[in-house]
Amino acid sequence: MSEFFKFEDTTRDIPYYRHNPKLSKTAWIVLLLSIPISFIVYMIAGIESEMAGSILFVLIMLVPLMYYSDWDFSLIFHKPTKGEIKLAVMLFIGYMIYAIAVGEVLELIGQASTATGDYLGVTWEMLFALVFSMLGEELVKFIPLMFFMRFVFKYTNNRKLAIVVSAAIVLIFFGLLHYDAEVTPILSVLLIQGLGSIFEVYGYIKTKNMFVPYLCHLLTDGFIFLMMLIGLA
Repeated sequence: MSEFFKFEDTTRDIPYYRHNPKLSKTAWIVLLLSIPISFIVYMIAGIESEMAGSILFVLIMLVPLMYYSDWDFSLIFHKPTKGEIKLAVMLFIGYMIYAIAVGEVLELIGQASTATGDYLGVTWEMLFALVFSMLGEELVKFIPLMFFMRFVFKYTNNRKLAIVVSAAIVLIFFGLLHYDAEVTPILSVLLIQGLGSIFEVYGYIKTKNMFVPYLCHLLTDGFIFLMMLIGLA
């Protein structure tokens, strides 16, 4: 029985989980700590400049990740093919349909977010800064996904189980990062931002190319921010 899911590109594999390459315990600690540190720096630097905050948000996670990977960017990024670009666009469309449908259901049961464009304070600088901040958000998911895959695989030697368990943890984690008790019910963030991230996780697992979930995420937030800026959301 194949270790790969049928939808995966089997010419590439996910890095790190089977020591490909091996990361030390120190490396994992540094990488996991880089996530909260990046958020703290983003919040501080973002007060003065959204663009500067977004760039630092990415670099604080990306630099140590590349350092411990011997600066081998091919472990994470590949030149996208036409098929991968098409896949990212299709996943973006799929997510938008999913989010709208789930949003309607949540509104019917009184669990929809009450946040608005005005509340979020969206600006044109924020829109352009998405080029960096969306890569940062993908790293926020990628690093824990790799960590939990390594942890589960170490004790089970089951690649598929490691992917499923790790993806589930990351989806919940990412959803909770968006939780705001004042404006967003927890069910909303778990379903829309959390479970909704399955589109991006699927894109990565299928291609092993970070560009795919990054482009999907960039299109999603870029579209939403643009709609807010022109008053259509």
